[in-house]
Amino acid sequence: MGRAGRLRTLLRSVALASIFVPFCVSTSGAEVFASLGTGETNGIYYPVGRSICALVNRALHTTGVRCSPESTPGSVYNADAVQSGELEFGIAQSDVVFAAYAGRGRWAERPASDLRSVFALYPELVTIIAREGAGIHVATDLARKRVNVGGQGSGTRATWDMLETALGFTPAEKVHPIELSTDATTQALCAGSIDANFLIVGHPSRLVRSQLATCPTNLVALNGAAVGKIIASTVYYRRDPIPGDLYGLPADVPSFGVVATLMTSAKVDAKVVAAVARAVITQIAELRKSHPALERLTAKEMISGWLPAPLHPGALQTYQELELLK
Repeated sequence: MGRAGRLRTLLRSVALASIFVPFCVSTSGAEVFASLGTGETNGIYYPVGRSICALVNRALHTTGVRCSPESTPGSVYNADAVQSGELEFGIAQSDVVFAAYAGRGRWAERPASDLRSVFALYPELVTIIAREGAGIHVATDLARKRVNVGGQGSGTRATWDMLETALGFTPAEKVHPIELSTDATTQALCAGSIDANFLIVGHPSRLVRSQLATCPTNLVALNGAAVGKIIASTVYYRRDPIPGDLYGLPADVPSFGVVATLMTSAKVDAKVVAAVARAVITQIAELRKSHPALERLTAKEMISGWLPAPLHPGALQTYQELELLK
């Protein structure tokens, strides 16, 4: 988080301290700030987070909850920040939330057992865009190539690490990992500075469309033994093709992915979580309009599909009151 983000966090902390009872909706007109961790400003998490907060803030005069979207490095950062209390809410890949909650991988010695689900959002598919001429058409072709694999603290990097392990590359075959900001990837790909760009994204994606159109590139098929190994060993990945018609391609491109999820902490007051859950679930039609990745969103998929951590009691009660869950 940059200096501006830290300053906003400090100001929110001061504001919360003056309310005396953190996370409690006040009847005296005092506002409660609820920060929502998103991702880079040019990714999908940030505009989706802004849209969620806009819906929540429409009911500010009745709930007293003011939602503030914050740009962050991504899923891993958000999971840690929600667990620590730096953020009240965060968007993250379901595999990252599950690993944090269950104490897997980097969380093996410090499980984020307080993480709770609020609702699921949209499928995020592993997407690899390769420079034409690099000879990359399937995942195994990535050996020894220069690949943008996402920054530390991002869900993209966590998924890449898992895929690379499943591919079983020898030390000599391992990719040359590059960490670029999203803004820099198109130029790097087209200039030949990298051979492929690895990302996890909802479709249709402006970035994917831009990289396919700006210079000769292709989408890499992900349907080999390594993918099968990953899906068989986890509960949060599923096979899901990238629709070819979204990008003018003659056929769908095999892939797999996870689900973007809004999470919170068990420590966040149920009234605050309920305010967020109710605002979004009762205004799904508006949320669908906010980004193409959300166009097929339904209440059933948001709350009754597989969620990586238990529902927060505030969310559960809201969905029961709306007769969406028993």
